[in-house]
Amino acid sequence: MSVDIDRIACIGAGFVGGPLGAVIASKCPSVRVTVVDKDPTRIQAWNSESLPVHEPGLAEIISGIRQQARASTDCAPRLIFSTDMQSVIQEAQLIFLCIDTPTKANGQGTGFAADLGNIKQAVETIARTATEDKILVGKSTVPCGTSQMIKALFERHCRPNVKCEVLSNPEFLSEGTAIDDLLDPNRVLIGSQPGLSGKEAARKLAALYQTWVPSDRIIFTDSMSAELGKLAANAMLAQRVSNINLLSTICEATGASIESISRICGLDSRIGPHMLKASLGWGGGCFQKDILSLGHMARTVGLDPIASYWESIVWSNENHKLRFQKRLVSCMGGSIKDCSITVLGFAFKKGTSDTKNSPAISLVRGLLAGQARVTIYDPKVPAQQILTNLHLTVGELERTTVSGSPYGACTGANAVVVATDWDAFKGDSLMNDETPSFNWERVLQVMQEPKFVFDGRNMLDGDLIHQLGGRYVRVGNPSAWDPVARASL
Repeated sequence: MSVDIDRIACIGAGFVGGPLGAVIASKCPSVRVTVVDKDPTRIQAWNSESLPVHEPGLAEIISGIRQQARASTDCAPRLIFSTDMQSVIQEAQLIFLCIDTPTKANGQGTGFAADLGNIKQAVETIARTATEDKILVGKSTVPCGTSQMIKALFERHCRPNVKCEVLSNPEFLSEGTAIDDLLDPNRVLIGSQPGLSGKEAARKLAALYQTWVPSDRIIFTDSMSAELGKLAANAMLAQRVSNINLLSTICEATGASIESISRICGLDSRIGPHMLKASLGWGGGCFQKDILSLGHMARTVGLDPIASYWESIVWSNENHKLRFQKRLVSCMGGSIKDCSITVLGFAFKKGTSDTKNSPAISLVRGLLAGQARVTIYDPKVPAQQILTNLHLTVGELERTTVSGSPYGACTGANAVVVATDWDAFKGDSLMNDETPSFNWERVLQVMQEPKFVFDGRNMLDGDLIHQLGGRYVRVGNPSAWDPVARASL
């Protein structure tokens, strides 16, 4: 299918905009893609070999595009990273809005509603700059009615006779698999506003995707449904993870196994096996933000009981993280004062350096509140980022160490907690990036008694840990060291 669009811009060079621009440029040779951001440091990183976003396959795609550009003498680069917002807006026919929508920190809806301030600012800039008609495509997760708001805002600030169509095309990317999700999506959702011009804009966007996405995976709907559909998908995924975590607590108290429960439920075709792995809690920049936004939206239309239901998923996750910490303290005799505890992993999940709402953050804070000495190791998260996320007092900082070595981090530890599911921590022969993985025999040799290993991701071989002299505790399974759990039932 021919593509009517040959000049595209992505505003926002973060987790969404950078990978999206790279994949479009790689799959659509006739399209020129410019990713623009007001942060010069970020753009400088995109133009270097040290990309600001760690996603498997991303560096290879960008490197391939650049090699093709260097080999060609008669064509302009297909992928550009720039800070020149004005010229990028002027040139682009279609503009993806890949802009963060954090939870509001002040004003009406504080702590719940999505903050659309950055989107509004970008749309005003586009409207004041554009001299030709534009198609604006929202990639961000936003409340219902945002596409209508964007169109009204554009029309308020644009030049006479300049028009825009606004589409909702929310991303369904998972950190750590973003490139695979873009290359082989299970669906592409395009929501348009009423009228022939809206449908024509949707057709043009679909033609772009159809250069590599099968037509039957492209879903056309209205913009309201697309916006709510994205919120609903994230809320239901978080609900599913929270459900299995709640069941894991019952397993710990009764002697059941959460792995068996997950398998029993997952084999029911109406439920399925996905997202049924218990852990110390979920994190990331999307689930909590989007659930709270969904709840706020329900309240604004008078549906308070429904809002409370969705919000309870967030509070359930927070309570689950606290239960994990309390269980750790209980297993270690009721006090962790002056104990040395190592936390393996700080990213909210493997495959990314993102630490937003990571369970490791609240875990470390809880350990420090219990007067423990904490050492942290993560293979991808920089030490300064870890310390910034923790917001430590001077006294807490004195009891906190960030190690660049996994074995150095575990030396002298009374307990080790696996907080992120990095493949290396399993103890397999090699990591995906060919870095030698953990040798748990060596880890336990350098630890001090009582040598607890708390598996917050249920990924280790517990029998092996026991054979090597460790005391192994995993989520959703009883252990010999937490009788309090059974007594509390």
